[in-house]
Amino acid sequence: MSTRGKLKIYMYAKCGTCRSAIKSLQAKGWELDQHDLFEQAPDLEELRTVIERSGLELKKFFNTSGEVYKELGLKDKLPAMSAEEQLKLLASNGRLVKRPIVTDGKRVTVGFKEETYEQEWGA
Repeated sequence: MSTRGKLKIYMYAKCGTCRSAIKSLQAKGWELDQHDLFEQAPDLEELRTVIERSGLELKKFFNTSGEVYKELGLKDKLPAMSAEEQLKLLASNGRLVKRPIVTDGKRVTVGFKEETYEQEWGA
């Protein structure tokens, strides 16, 4: 099967949602440039760009079910933080970033939902 192009995907290898996303994208013929969020998280500028291109609110990029999020008590702390403080926090710890993040440099999806992937990355 010929590839459709290359997508950058920020993921975590042990994440079942990430594995499902990868499988779906590969089945659609995409070549993937995989980055482990825990070891190669996006830097502050890339994170800023990805969030802007996604059209989503900054809070959608936080892994709210993750251990670090809970340990830091971010549910209560985030509302009092500025957007810049939140961005810096995300860039400083890949475990706080919702996964997977997929981008072709223009479009961005966060998380994995089959209908969204079909719309953005499908036929």
